[in-house]
Amino acid sequence: MTFSICVRESYTDGAGDEQTRFGVAVTTRLAGVGTLCPFASEHGAVATQSLVNVDLGRKGIEYLDDGLAVEDALEALLNADGGRAQRQLHGVDVDGEFAFSGEECKPWFGHVIGDNYTVAGNLLTGEDVVEATATAYEATAGPSPGDPESDPDAPLAERLTDALAAGHELGGDKREDLHVQSAALLVRTTEDREMAPYYDDLRVDATETPVADLHGTYELAAEGYEMAMERYADDYEDDENAGE
Repeated sequence: MTFSICVRESYTDGAGDEQTRFGVAVTTRLAGVGTLCPFASEHGAVATQSLVNVDLGRKGIEYLDDGLAVEDALEALLNADGGRAQRQLHGVDVDGEFAFSGEECKPWFGHVIGDNYTVAGNLLTGEDVVEATATAYEATAGPSPGDPESDPDAPLAERLTDALAAGHELGGDKREDLHVQSAALLVRTTEDREMAPYYDDLRVDATETPVADLHGTYELAAEGYEMAMERYADDYEDDENAGE
């Protein structure tokens, strides 16, 4: 019912320090996907889908925050899940990737594991959906951790939306009889920022054009963030809670 992408990128912040950011974006032909599937923190990103078990995403991020490797964390959760055969679960942490598609997921289903990213989907029009999503992300991806010399210009949130758009254009979720759709994205970073951008946590809960609406929401959020920083930057610097 869904396709999604999880990514890891390194970059150099304004102070010259190396940082890592994680992102996840997802869309489906059901409402409210942002409440069920995407999870992220400064330690990784996880997407849980197919016959959704929200605990796989929630506990997966908790395990990553506790220092477990993404493969160990997500495999442990799947091994304890009686519905494993119907689950799809994938994600990234600081130095690894993991993806799983149970044999009872609805076709077309499958996943791709690339350098610093994973893509997975089920109930899709075809394999080309996940391949297009992966290719679109690769075309704009930042460097891997340890090599932060060439940071991409566009924010990760924007590039994740563009990756979803590439998969959506090739058909996406095949259930055309369901007109209510949704999309969401999350981006988290190791950087201690004075104020997190408004566009790093976005959801479109019920619409007929989820990816286009997510992109439009991103553009408005980015515009609002820039306006707020231009006009009230001094106030934010004085507010100890501004970055929360």
